Amino acid sequence: MIEKSTKVNLNERQKEAVLLTEGPLLILAGAGAGKTKTITERIVEIVKKGTDPRSILAVTFTNKAAKEMRERIITRLEEERIIEKENPFHHTPIIKTFHSLGLMILSEQSHRINLHKHPTILDSSDSLSIIKRALEILGLDPKINDPSKIRSIISREKGDFTSLNDYKQKVATAQMDIIASVWRIYDEELRKQKAVDFDDLIVLAVRLLEGNEEVRNYYKNRFKYVHVDEYQDTNGSQYAFVKLLVNEQRNICVVGDADQNIYSWRGANLRNILNFEKDFPGSRTVLLEENYRSSGNILLLANETIKKNTVRKDKNLFTSKGDGDKIEITPTWDELSEAEWVAEKCKALIKEGVDPEEIAVLYRANFQSRVLEESFLRANVTYNLLGTKFFERKEIKDVMSYLRSAINRSCQPDLKRVFETPKKGIGKTTITKIFGGLELPKAAEIKVLQVYNFLDKVAETLNTEPLSHVIQMIIVDSGMEKEMLEGSSDDRDRLENARELVSLTIRYDDRLGVDAVQDFLEETSLQSDQDNDTEEKKGVRLMTVHASKGLEFDHVFVVGLEQDLFPHKRIGNNKQTKEEEEEERRLFYVAVTRARKHLYLTYAELRTIFGQKQINVPSIFLDDVPEHIKQMNDLYYKQGGGVTFYI
Repeated sequence: MIEKSTKVNLNERQKEAVLLTEGPLLILAGAGAGKTKTITERIVEIVKKGTDPRSILAVTFTNKAAKEMRERIITRLEEERIIEKENPFHHTPIIKTFHSLGLMILSEQSHRINLHKHPTILDSSDSLSIIKRALEILGLDPKINDPSKIRSIISREKGDFTSLNDYKQKVATAQMDIIASVWRIYDEELRKQKAVDFDDLIVLAVRLLEGNEEVRNYYKNRFKYVHVDEYQDTNGSQYAFVKLLVNEQRNICVVGDADQNIYSWRGANLRNILNFEKDFPGSRTVLLEENYRSSGNILLLANETIKKNTVRKDKNLFTSKGDGDKIEITPTWDELSEAEWVAEKCKALIKEGVDPEEIAVLYRANFQSRVLEESFLRANVTYNLLGTKFFERKEIKDVMSYLRSAINRSCQPDLKRVFETPKKGIGKTTITKIFGGLELPKAAEIKVLQVYNFLDKVAETLNTEPLSHVIQMIIVDSGMEKEMLEGSSDDRDRLENARELVSLTIRYDDRLGVDAVQDFLEETSLQSDQDNDTEEKKGVRLMTVHASKGLEFDHVFVVGLEQDLFPHKRIGNNKQTKEEEEEERRLFYVAVTRARKHLYLTYAELRTIFGQKQINVPSIFLDDVPEHIKQMNDLYYKQGGGVTFYI
């Protein structure tokens, strides 16, 4: 049927995927290979064959992706005159995120599970409040047992489809025992309120489908065709959800790319896509390898780098666009030189007529944004940072509050942060009494005195030690470092950001005392003021590689290509597993394939980490760039006085 349509242009592999409408189908779609167009046309083809659109389900991860897919499908159905644009009552396929699909099923079947037809969905702050109450009921101190960490662990376990009973079976420490007890009270409170949290939208729907054959058969008969986008990103509960919706005809089509699985830290299981053919015997696989985004040289690097991974399905991206520009590799003296080179290069590109929104600068770790932001401001190049700007991050504000409180005890917001971070057993009631000048119980008074003594020590040290040493002392001696090291991977990212503040303050180390602090605080507050400009600006995009997935740009800079930075070695993780190594390579593959026309790779020979200059080994990923597509630039060095040297 598709051959009759003149409105789309599909390559042979895309046509094959569209026409294979019956039975299980795995579409392995490389980066930029037109997977959304292929899913759209496949759904249109099924409708054209006479299937009721309402019996076709497509599931994806984000509201944005679901909205885009819905709009594309409706547009194509209108073009094919299957539905009328003016008719508000026309039937269309069901396009949902996993969570909205779960909510739909729970709402429709609410009478079976003692849930309101329109249940209250708790946001993260609501969940946190219940967990705090649970700790109080158990007589546990929330200042010692961090409610946000407990909430995060419960969420991760639910995502892996671990029930409370399952979790109880694997309790091996006192901390796990506390989490199990809190989880029990948390679940009881949700049932009492007839409410659900975000994770429950999937988990409860799966439990319902598993436990009730009538309900399961209803949805299996209702959805005759099931499509799942980004299948490589599914976690345990999402994987179970999909399998329960597939009927005896096994008309399931999953689309994904094992090489773009970069979210294992939030539960995505690469094995789900790799095991598809085992889960659905007799399934067919179609490879979408023709890339419509990038030039040939960029794809050559992408293929060279990803083929070194062992846990993957083999495929080879190609394009009809030609080789394009060579890949530019620039060694720089240090991170300041690297940031200056990138900012100046972006400035030159914009001057040549490149739309700044077609330029992206990608980095592996959040802390790298600080020096880039500074250089873009100095070069007067407008930028948009995706994520939280450096001086707005909680951990940076915490360290700055210690510094300000050391020289000025009258600022209550700063003191409040000092009392609360890291956790010292000083609660809101005690803080209110302090600010109200009221008498404290003896135990609380001792804790508060310890804080004041530490701030006195910081103030004294400012007169004898460089500012960078003082910042380092605050991070370590306050207990912040210990708390973050013992926390989650997000906490270790926060520690990297805090340590970057030490590197920033080295430039003030030529003088001691309050003057150095005031200069530093004045400069950072001015920079923060510029950062807080909320007006929509057309600018260069700065973001982590993780945040760039799904985006594409004409010019892409991948910075910080040094061993232990990219590929990244987390603080406290001395030895990477094979799986962690392969995920880092997949992350580099994602970074490379964001570029359409020109790819710039940079690294610094020296980088300041926690106040110490370190000599860096270039990333192993740079070895993947074939010689004949490489443009190797000279070492770039920018001296403090504004003189630029090429060595």
